[in-house]
Amino acid sequence: MSKIDFEIISKAPARICLFGDHQDYLNLPVIACTINRYIEIKASPNNSNFFKIYKTDLNQIDIIEFRDPLIKIQGEDYLRLALKVVKRYGCNPNKGYDIYISGDIPINAGLSSSSALTIAWIQFLISIFKASEPLSSSFLSRLAYEAEVIEQDSSGGKMDQYAISNGRTIYLNPSNDKIDFITTPIEHLVVGVSGESKDTLGMLSFLKSKSWEAIHKVQSVIPEFDPKNVRIEKIPSYLNIVGEKLKPFLEASILNYMITQKAKHELKKDVIEKSIIGKLMTQHHLLLKENLRITTPKIDLMIEASLNSGAYGAKIVGSGGGGCIVAIANKKNIDQIITNIKKVGAQDAFSVSISKGPSISLN
Repeated sequence: MSKIDFEIISKAPARICLFGDHQDYLNLPVIACTINRYIEIKASPNNSNFFKIYKTDLNQIDIIEFRDPLIKIQGEDYLRLALKVVKRYGCNPNKGYDIYISGDIPINAGLSSSSALTIAWIQFLISIFKASEPLSSSFLSRLAYEAEVIEQDSSGGKMDQYAISNGRTIYLNPSNDKIDFITTPIEHLVVGVSGESKDTLGMLSFLKSKSWEAIHKVQSVIPEFDPKNVRIEKIPSYLNIVGEKLKPFLEASILNYMITQKAKHELKKDVIEKSIIGKLMTQHHLLLKENLRITTPKIDLMIEASLNSGAYGAKIVGSGGGGCIVAIANKKNIDQIITNIKKVGAQDAFSVSISKGPSISLN
């Protein structure tokens, strides 16, 4: 391929959920951060009435015409879904571009590569063709959520879109979209990639339905019940209201909320005690493993390898059924953790740093 002078470069980072997996779709808070892995869109004018999309990592080419009514969109076609959404907000492309998409975020691995793609794409579209509102992190969050969740009638929550659009480390309350930034640096994170594909939408749909079923069953008896206002000694009485099959989902909703609150308290301190954060991370993982049953044998081996290598804590990341893990380490044992995660069969493992949110450069 000959050298191309790109006019626009739009980037968006990957996301790690530190605390609160499978909580945001219950309107319960999460703590998530963006990391220094990215989806990058490079664009140059092509004097046409279409976008020619080069998906370089997949070796695929796609054409999106401006006049496409975007009525029948196949599931998870995030470029067309996002284009359909931005048009509602006055963003109407009128100039063709060659679009080159690449990245170093593992796909379908729990690091939200799809949301990074959606946000980088929306950022490009609004920057070039404008919209009813100026480009901002809140506008990006809302449009990306509409494209990925509302348009597909998906079971997902708001964590991915809001975390990536804002960047750094955030505490998100999805019930009112309020964001509290956690400014104390979280250092020495290690990501392990299992290489196991996962059914994100199917997993989310099942767990969301069971969790809400459990919550509503308690509320049918105690209307004022709210997982955010439970004293730990009262948990057994609430569990007795639901059947045996729903107990694990109700318990996970309540205890994961409590863990997230404890983690927020620790992370807001001037100095982070990694041993405490790591312990909370592992407690969170055990609920995801034993109550929600979203781990796999390989994921379990990767977690065990991390902890045995000196990690302060480790947990699965994302919807589950495969994907990634994250471990919190110190500077001295990062390499050992990475080596041992790979030894038990991980496809890849690497250290990451907290990153800023999306960026765009117009040359």
